[in-house]
Amino acid sequence: MQLQKSILSALCLTGVIGLGAASARADGVLFKESLNGGNYCHMKFESIRESTLGQKQPVLNDEGSTDIVDFYGPCDHDPLGKYEVRAQELDSWRRRIEDFSE
Repeated sequence: MQLQKSILSALCLTGVIGLGAASARADGVLFKESLNGGNYCHMKFESIRESTLGQKQPVLNDEGSTDIVDFYGPCDHDPLGKYEVRAQELDSWRRRIEDFSE
C-alpha cells in the first residue's frame, strides 16, 4: 500500500512538472531558473524571426531553431516584449554593419 502511494505521488509530481515545462515552451521559453530566490532569472528562449521584427506582432523562430537568446534579468521578461524586440533589432543592425564592413 505504501509503495502504491509513493508511485502515485511520483506520477502526479512528474505530470505537474511536465505541464509546467509545456506551458513554458508555449511562449517560447526553453529554460527558466530563478536566481537568488528573487525576481532575477536566467532564461533561454527562441529569438524573434528577423522578418517580423518591424511588425506589430513579432513571431518567435520555430522550435527547432538554433538561434537561442541566453538572457539574465527580470523573471517577468517577455521574449516578444518591446525591450526584447528593440534589443534584437539592434543586434540585427550590428550584424549587417559587420557584414558590410568585411
